[in-house]
Amino acid sequence: MNAVYSRITPTDTGLSHNRAEMEALIARMRRLEARAAAKSAEKHQLYERRGQLSPRDRLAALLDPGLPFLELFNMISYLVDDPDPATSVPGASMIAGIGFVAGVRVMVCVDDAAIMGGARTRKTADKLLGLVTIAGRQKLPFLFLMDSIGTDPMRDGVESWARAGDCLGAFARLSAAGVPVVTVLHGVATAAEACLAGGADHVIAVRGRGQAMLAGAAAVQALTGEEVGGAALGGAQMHAEVTGLVDDLAASDADAVAIARRWVEGLHWQTCTGPRAPYAAPAYPPDDILNVVSADYRNPFDMTELALRLVDGGSLRRFKPEYGMALPCWQARIMGHDVGLLGNNGPLDPEGGRKACQFLQAMERADTPMIFLNNTTGTALGSRSERAGMIPQAARMIRAVATLSVPKIALLVGASFGVGNSGMGGQGAGADFLFSWPNARSGALASGHAALTMEQVARRTAARCGRGIDEARLGRQRDAVLRHFDRQSEAFFTSGQGLDMGMIDPRDSRRVIGICLDTCQEARARQLRAGGDRSVRA
Repeated sequence: MNAVYSRITPTDTGLSHNRAEMEALIARMRRLEARAAAKSAEKHQLYERRGQLSPRDRLAALLDPGLPFLELFNMISYLVDDPDPATSVPGASMIAGIGFVAGVRVMVCVDDAAIMGGARTRKTADKLLGLVTIAGRQKLPFLFLMDSIGTDPMRDGVESWARAGDCLGAFARLSAAGVPVVTVLHGVATAAEACLAGGADHVIAVRGRGQAMLAGAAAVQALTGEEVGGAALGGAQMHAEVTGLVDDLAASDADAVAIARRWVEGLHWQTCTGPRAPYAAPAYPPDDILNVVSADYRNPFDMTELALRLVDGGSLRRFKPEYGMALPCWQARIMGHDVGLLGNNGPLDPEGGRKACQFLQAMERADTPMIFLNNTTGTALGSRSERAGMIPQAARMIRAVATLSVPKIALLVGASFGVGNSGMGGQGAGADFLFSWPNARSGALASGHAALTMEQVARRTAARCGRGIDEARLGRQRDAVLRHFDRQSEAFFTSGQGLDMGMIDPRDSRRVIGICLDTCQEARARQLRAGGDRSVRA
């Protein structure tokens, strides 16, 4: 293990271009976040006239002020329901993340009925499923502030119905594991969402506003002929007096949130880990990341420079620095937590894979969390690589990552293509947390590689058939392939599809990793008691 120092001056003229391009991408991300907030704010006066809190005001009233809140899946749904980049709204009609309520670290999910008229998007179920999965793994009490009219049957396909079923199953498993769940009915909860409320530990409903029903009044009349109003069918008062579904009737949104806070406080679920020891700031400013890392994945950078700006000052130590240099490995501390870090300085090759597997085994034995810094175009290609055992070595590395029992946190900081993504804690690796930077690119192939491959296939086919090549047509095909892969590999697209847990500002990476490490540490120290049948009401 050797001490590591930076070899660059971030203010060099050649690096200023990196900052300008990265700042432009970050600004794009912030504009999209602001678009979702602005869309929600359009109904703010309507909420005020009704004497209600807006969804974002409900969230603000619920969370402890001044304590960290890590928003999750902030870009999901972008370019999905609305493919127009100028108008598409991210977030899937929900605001969600990990924060603190009455001093307890929790998962919070708030329906934003101000967006799309309160209807679900095609990615809402995916987002909810992701949140429940994280809450289960990290043993986080789940608070769900409900207010949604459900899905739009003319827009959503059968897959949305199937994903809603996945959510029901995930909530059932959360219940069985003993993770507390509270739901607050600020408005309507229908069908699957009503069943989610029915399985909660505690249900709070706003008198005169909250409703839970398997089907709305219109559907009931259409299918049964019964004419009944929403309040009689599934209103808060009825569920409090007749079914016992509602445990607490609240006078207002603010009262409902206050009751939820008191309920969480009564869990006695406070942190089960001791106070964190003092730790050093990074030896090099995290703000310099924008200079160090190129916005274009085709421009390489030394991953050591990024690692130095994430870890506690003086803590970075290299592992086998002269061998398998395409996969640098380090031990360090981040905000006082011991961690192992694995990065990329090129494609995965057999030597790097062997080193990485050895390092991962060492971190597993030491019970040390792993941080994966993705920037790889995939695996090394060609006869030399194949003869050196690239296939079995890649498989071993993927297996080593997927079977780690220690916390795994992955950042897509540049390229993350092919099986290299899985080997670096990406898709299928079971990461506890996976975030993208705005400049990240991921997919089966980089656009340039895909275009060259398709062109070579066309030329080989033409030669085999003894016919000439239409260069103009080939050029059009090349351009089409480039556009297709460029669009699909862009972080804004992949994050919109829900292929990560959110997009973050690169300069915020250390803080985000710190929150994730705190969350994982707390989960590993907590013992759960198996839950009972939450459908049984007093």
